[in-house]
Amino acid sequence: MSACPSIIVGLGNPGTEHDRDRHNVGYWLVDDIAASLGAKFSGNQKLLGETCQVQLNGQSVRLLKPTTFMNRSGQSVRRAIDYYKLKVEQVLIVHDDLDLPPGMARLKNAGGHGGNNGLRDIITHCGRDFLRLRIGIGHPGRSQQVVGYVLRPPGKDELGDIRHALDEARRGIDVLCADGLERAMTRLHTATPRTDITNDFGPAG
Repeated sequence: MSACPSIIVGLGNPGTEHDRDRHNVGYWLVDDIAASLGAKFSGNQKLLGETCQVQLNGQSVRLLKPTTFMNRSGQSVRRAIDYYKLKVEQVLIVHDDLDLPPGMARLKNAGGHGGNNGLRDIITHCGRDFLRLRIGIGHPGRSQQVVGYVLRPPGKDELGDIRHALDEARRGIDVLCADGLERAMTRLHTATPRTDITNDFGPAG
């Protein structure tokens, strides 16, 4: 059985005012995947989100961006699971992670929410047995600063690190679909750190 997820969900908040927020790195990655394969998102009211379909390693994969705002992401994911008749194990959630430094991406199978309100709501509606792709954004240092931190854009150097992590995450997804979870996890755990800033750009779209 293929390890390629049937649906990849990028978490974030809708609206142009949130496009460059750290909290939206999940959106950034699925936008990058769609753009690289010539796919375009369109609104889907049934799923409370924007969707498109792509081919990864010869397999059909749907991309989803919930438009319910982060803390209600589970409603959109639940609808997608029911509509496409999926198991929760076939879902990959891409999200920002305060516990990882910028520039790091990690795959994780199942687990808790780690304080991420998007994951919290998905677990409430769908259970916890989904795959996660964690994109590091670093931590502001104090819990009282977290909300303001995730809802602001990263600085130039930090953005370069995050973009590097997104590139590595995309390669990790390719390995996941081709060779399975264990090899994809190994690929991300041994990824080479970014050594210079080659691009100064924000999220696609």
